[in-house]
Formats: sequence, structure tokens, C-alpha cells
Amino acid sequence: MSSFDLTRRLDVGREAWTRFGRHWEGLAPDPYAAELGVQRLRRYGHYVLRDGVLRLLPNDAFVQPDDSNPRYIGRNRDFEPLTDAFARDPLLHGIAQLLSRVAAGLDDAAEWHVKVHPFRVLSVAGGDGRPTPEGLHRDGVTLVSSLMIQRRNAIGGESTVCDNHGRHLLTTTLDEPGTLLLGDDRRTLHAVSPIRPIDNSGPAQRDVLVITFASGPS
Repeated sequence: MSSFDLTRRLDVGREAWTRFGRHWEGLAPDPYAAELGVQRLRRYGHYVLRDGVLRLLPNDAFVQPDDSNPRYIGRNRDFEPLTDAFARDPLLHGIAQLLSRVAAGLDDAAEWHVKVHPFRVLSVAGGDGRPTPEGLHRDGVTLVSSLMIQRRNAIGGESTVCDNHGRHLLTTTLDEPGTLLLGDDRRTLHAVSPIRPIDNSGPAQRDVLVITFASGPS
């Protein structure tokens, strides 16, 4: 979905996007990505959506059961929670409500578990700038989405989507802030290629928001 279409559907202006993007300045280091040599910042929030009401749950450990990297399967990973301002941001709630309508087209669920992952990946010249160090994978949910927030001094970062047999379906680069990539996680695999700096005097930066929907705890 293009930035223009998403902004029109959300009925928001530039100020809302600018305010929203500031949340990425308050992310915390991701120690699990660091184990793989990747400099990544993130936070995490777990909501329940029922009868149109989005409710934030107490911070819990994140488990990604279908991660293709064996060292992470079934492993609890503790991340810093969303800040209060991030968790309450009306733009976040608007995006989640929009995605809930997409999720309803994939599955008839009375209750959705909505997991919110803001990421920042950084890469210096010669560094490891993999946004998805686990490689081609699925998240073990129904709907997976990736929203571009901003890129700075970065080339690369191509998103690839394949079917369950590894056959290529789509390759695209989310470069314009507000561009949204959506996938049925039950039927697709996805990965993102490394980023690297355009100007080696500073790091490359890629900020995205990943939101997933699952019909039940995941």
C-alpha cells in the first residue's frame, strides 16, 4: 500500500507522521540481534483486539515459534516495552484498526493478539546490516505487516516475499515513509536484504514498524 493511500485511509497529516517517527529515537538495544552481529534497536508491545477495542497487555516475553533460526525456536526473548507515549499514540491505534480489517478478511476471529515491534537497524561500512538476521522466515501469525518509517543514508533493504515452497512472489524496497507491505503469514515467507551506508562517514539507518495479528496467543 502506497504512502498516499495509507495516509488517506488514516486521515492524518504530516504532523502526525512526524510525531510518530520521534518514537524511534527512544528504542532500546536488541541483545538477541547483537548475538548475530547486527546492530538493532527495538521495543515491543502486546495488545488484544476484541469487539473493536484495542487493549494493551502487561509486558511479556516474546516467543516467535516459527522462526527459521533454530537458536530462537520456542525461546523467550525479553524486550523493553513500548513507552507510554508510543503505546497511546493515536496513529498507532489507527494503523492497528486498519490492519484489523485486513486480518478479518483472512480469518474470522473473535479476538486478535496484536504484537507491535518498532525496529531501527544501523549499519556502518563493512558492518552487518541485516534487518532480518534469521533469513527467509515466517512469524507464526495470520497477518504480518511492515511499515516504513524512515531511511537515512541507506541503500539496500529489499523486501522479498516467497510462497511456502520458496518460490519468489515479490521483491520491493520500502523507501518512502508510510509505505506498507502486508502478507498472509500462513502462506508466505519473507526476508529483507542488508542495508549499507551511501556515505561511509556515517551509519545507514532503517526504521520500520512491524505489526502482526494472530487469532489467539502466539
